[in-house]
Amino acid sequence: MLRRLVLTVAATATASLAALTAAVPTAGASPHTPIPLPLLEPGQPEPSDRSAPGDRLVVTTSETGNPQADGTYELTCGAAGGPAGGSHPEAEAACDRLAEFATDRQDPFSPVGADTMCTMQHGGPATARITGTWRGHDVDATFDRTNGCEIRRWETLEPVLPTARQDDARTTPV
Repeated sequence: MLRRLVLTVAATATASLAALTAAVPTAGASPHTPIPLPLLEPGQPEPSDRSAPGDRLVVTTSETGNPQADGTYELTCGAAGGPAGGSHPEAEAACDRLAEFATDRQDPFSPVGADTMCTMQHGGPATARITGTWRGHDVDATFDRTNGCEIRRWETLEPVLPTARQDDARTTPV
């Protein structure tokens, strides 16, 4: 009986490891799907501005574990290195982070793929919604911290989204 249990556990662990190994991206692979950007005409120079004119996002967060970070903020990122603006508490840093995504041609607002294997962990009750336009594309994205993939997606977008933390006082029964 004990031998059967040990063999069952070993087989399950081996199958789980094989599934995780298959789900891990290979070296140099990007975990993000690139955002479709308009193609340039031959001979046309690559734009050097960090965001497109008119980029404007509305970020709404709740239950981040930091009541000062919860709320709705507007974020505008100026073209050609222009000033960041809006009511976002870290507008300059948020625009710099979005500029990194644009440079790498990544879409920070894309959802986790339906076939993506994610760790089963809970990162707290934080939720967020981002709407508006970025790089000339409409944005309507939701974020939470319900599993390892969603936690990574949230943290990758910091400081556009605030750093979320679990407040032990909220989760401990009184």
